[in-house]
Amino acid sequence: MTAPRFTTLGCRLNAYESEAMREMAEAAGLSDALVVNTCAVTAEAVRKSRQEIRRLRRDNPDAPIIVTGCAAQTEPETFAAMPEVTRVLGNTEKMQPETWAALVPDLIGRTERVQVDDIMSVRETAGHLIDGFGRHRAYVQVQNGCDHRCTFCIIPYGRGNSRSVPAGVVVDQIKRLVDRGFNEVVLTGVDLTSWGADLPGTPRLGDLVMRILRLVPDLPRLRISSIDSIEADENLMRAIATEPRLMPHLHLSLQAGDDLILKRMKRRHLRDDAIAFCEEARRLRPEMTFGADIIAGFPTETEAMFENSLRLVTDCDLTWLHVFPYSPRKGTPAARMPAVPGAAIKDRAARLRALGATQVARHLAAQQGRTHKILIESPRLGRTEQFTEVAFAEDHPEGQIVEARITGIAGQRLAA
Repeated sequence: MTAPRFTTLGCRLNAYESEAMREMAEAAGLSDALVVNTCAVTAEAVRKSRQEIRRLRRDNPDAPIIVTGCAAQTEPETFAAMPEVTRVLGNTEKMQPETWAALVPDLIGRTERVQVDDIMSVRETAGHLIDGFGRHRAYVQVQNGCDHRCTFCIIPYGRGNSRSVPAGVVVDQIKRLVDRGFNEVVLTGVDLTSWGADLPGTPRLGDLVMRILRLVPDLPRLRISSIDSIEADENLMRAIATEPRLMPHLHLSLQAGDDLILKRMKRRHLRDDAIAFCEEARRLRPEMTFGADIIAGFPTETEAMFENSLRLVTDCDLTWLHVFPYSPRKGTPAARMPAVPGAAIKDRAARLRALGATQVARHLAAQQGRTHKILIESPRLGRTEQFTEVAFAEDHPEGQIVEARITGIAGQRLAA
């Protein structure tokens, strides 16, 4: 008998939840099973999930395969129809210990093969928190779900409406992580800047950040993952300006740089809002670096509109780009809009990625000769405060923060 094996596709939150599921499955005594935690962010992500399930079945002809995650939540019928699949679990069910306990005596027996409830009815975050994920930095889920309905996005239907973890629970968990030796904690969620809207007093993300830094003084580094810049609150900006333990790196959900496309996406910001936020954040913290999500070839996007997205990269001085070639998601309003030809989408995505590579090269060149505090992720690899990878010539202890001078560039990494 062997412990269940997990395959995770998609976002960091999925990876966090896979670790939580692993703990619950092992505590229940589940063995010899394969669990696939799927992603639904694009049609390609769903295709890769199905491809991975088929590969696992070829390599493991007798093992039960349990499929869960966002694609399982939004398209349970797709995975139930696959002969390789033993059980389909929704995103709520996968985070409940009783689900895994029930699978142990009856994985292929009497209980329902598809267990996927209406996620829109869920009002609470999962109670299962993990004390550490990864050997070098810890990820803490503080929020799940999304109340917004961007026209291209299927994720609210996979994650449900926004739910927040109370600040006291978050602080207690981070204290435990620091006691266990973690030097960096990352706050993560589906729509992180909506944290607190459903809690008493409607606190904001900046309130949570300031509270963590005040109540956990021994935490060396706090990082926040992707945010919606239009929702950045006063305390978050104050933390950027005054708290050196808050890392100077923000990943922004920008999606496009043309106002009409942003409106058709049903985003809540315009081009000038994004530029103004980046300018203000960098004024408050000159070393601030930005990553961003940008979609290439959204329906109705003309060449001139795409050029506005290209220019946004330099206008905001973005460094790390996540480029998504648009793909229609069934059930979203954008899927019914006039499509951009596939060749044009592919070309625009390539041009965005090329510009992104140029931006990374500029950033790396600017770091030469500087001294950085680097969190060691593996014996010869770490990341700066700005999330830039650094390669070392000698071994360093994992999880420690070392100060080193940047001596060169190695591909898309710094050398120290």
